[in-house]
Amino acid sequence: MSSSKKQTLFISTLIISWYSSNIGVLLLNKFLLSNYGFKFPIFLTMCHMSACAILSYVSIVFLKLVPLQHLKSRSQFLKVSTLSVVFCASVVGGNISLRYLPVSFNQAVGATTPFFTALFAYLMTLKREAWVTYGALVPVVAGVVIASGGEPGFHWFGFIMCISATAARAFKSVLQGILLSSEGEKLNSMNLMLYMSPIAVVALLPVTLVMEPDVISLTLTLAKQHQYMWILLLVNSVMAYSANLLNFLVTKHTSALTLQVLGNAKGAVAVVISILIFQNPVTVMGIGGYSITVLGVVAYGETKRRFR
Repeated sequence: MSSSKKQTLFISTLIISWYSSNIGVLLLNKFLLSNYGFKFPIFLTMCHMSACAILSYVSIVFLKLVPLQHLKSRSQFLKVSTLSVVFCASVVGGNISLRYLPVSFNQAVGATTPFFTALFAYLMTLKREAWVTYGALVPVVAGVVIASGGEPGFHWFGFIMCISATAARAFKSVLQGILLSSEGEKLNSMNLMLYMSPIAVVALLPVTLVMEPDVISLTLTLAKQHQYMWILLLVNSVMAYSANLLNFLVTKHTSALTLQVLGNAKGAVAVVISILIFQNPVTVMGIGGYSITVLGVVAYGETKRRFR
């Protein structure tokens, strides 16, 4: 098999695995936060980050899947810390929004990520695109406006948290692309996660104690009522590790924008599966708005490629 075919097969396997783990953790998050009575999105995010920290350490130090890399400067540590905090904000915001919004609308809002990615790419790297490329982002935003008007389960607080999480996710992807591509401060994805996850846990712990003070007692009560509570949390956290690891790998082997475009295709699959599972009502207007957004994302990617 030629090297190009091996590379294509490798990237395809990464994308399929990324789809499976991301959709799985999204649906399980929704189930825990909305259908299971586990109303602690910040603590849930901390569980995810704890699993990422432990499994990254085991993978690198004990299993030696990749060589251990060390942070070389204070500047590099600050970049990783910034990436970690932004990542926490995006995940917490997304999890909070799942308490108030159906997965289908959550994914519709998340589809606007390329708009924020283009904005932050320009602000952070001064990278400009052709005007026709930016014009393709108009239907991306317009589609979400239409979908919002046609969403039966629309909730303002949930929407604000979802759009904030989307912006934070875009900022994280651009910053991550810069960090992974810089020769002077280059970290492979697993080492980046190794350093980023413990910082996230430290950042989330005081927030959890302040915002969700009853989390331990109520979680123990839920565990007595549902015998699979701890198993669900464990599986959910391990899947979050897999999703984050594959997210980093796809970013490293493609680009921030490619990651976001693939994410919107993944979002469409997640929408269909979530509607089948959770049976949430949808409208023609909502589906139409989401379709316009996805088509806008496709047009943006195509114009970006042609006018590069």
